[in-house]
Amino acid sequence: MPFGPASLLGVERFSAESEAPLELIPGDEDAKKEQIITAVYKQVLGNAYVMDSERQLVAESQFKLGEISVREFVRVVAKSELYSSRFFDACPRYRYIELAFRHLLGRAPVDFQEMRTHAERLDSKGFSADIDSFLDSDDYQNTFGEWTVPYQRGWKTESCTTMQEFTWSFQLLRGNSSSSLKGDLSGITSKLGGAAYQNRPLAVVPPSSIETQGWSFRPSKNLQDAPTRLGVGAGDEGKTYRVEVTGYSANNVRRISRYTRSNRVYYVPFDKLSEQFKRIHAEGGKIASITPSN
Repeated sequence: MPFGPASLLGVERFSAESEAPLELIPGDEDAKKEQIITAVYKQVLGNAYVMDSERQLVAESQFKLGEISVREFVRVVAKSELYSSRFFDACPRYRYIELAFRHLLGRAPVDFQEMRTHAERLDSKGFSADIDSFLDSDDYQNTFGEWTVPYQRGWKTESCTTMQEFTWSFQLLRGNSSSSLKGDLSGITSKLGGAAYQNRPLAVVPPSSIETQGWSFRPSKNLQDAPTRLGVGAGDEGKTYRVEVTGYSANNVRRISRYTRSNRVYYVPFDKLSEQFKRIHAEGGKIASITPSN
């Protein structure tokens, strides 16, 4: 596991799930198919409770008979009135889009352009075509294929291409909410907020932080006044970030760790975050938190 204990990062609900993806193999018994059906509902509907009257019984039967694949069953659930009424009709556009990334691709958007592409598709082709664009994408096919249930993967470093995507993943996943909407402090409000429009990372604030009570999905206002480096303006480029790295057990890549103590703290300029992040990962360290220094 590339990062510190999932419980310290606020993603413990997804730790076991993402380590053991559910895949249908030819010859699997009906009990395994029922398990996969349950997992699809849980993933696609964001852990929301599904009443018997809301289940997609025809699609479930087709899946059990081998007439449709896991991916096609995911498509039916994602295009259902059940999904659209909860996440498309009830949410602002960009909240729906970030949830669709989480539910269908198991990750955060890479950048605002990726989100805007889906917004433009909604304008020109509608909801159904947008769902198809997620499920027919190379990303989905290469990661899950036809027979694997989508799972949350964006909280692991190897699933993130940039520091921005890494921090956005935490905003979409962390906390103890019972579902994507119910019990989530952000509700139908976008978790990425203005950070998406500005294409900037968000602070990963631990529950022990003095600035927040519980897992934070957005830094509090006083974090915006983080100190700047000499000679640099007050924008993100001028901020320094506190990166806490925990100790770890040596892996196959590097048998001897630089991080022999329980934890170590680095103060890193904004423009060096990605470089430091890659260095820590390559050396087997585990990132416990990333916050603007104060």
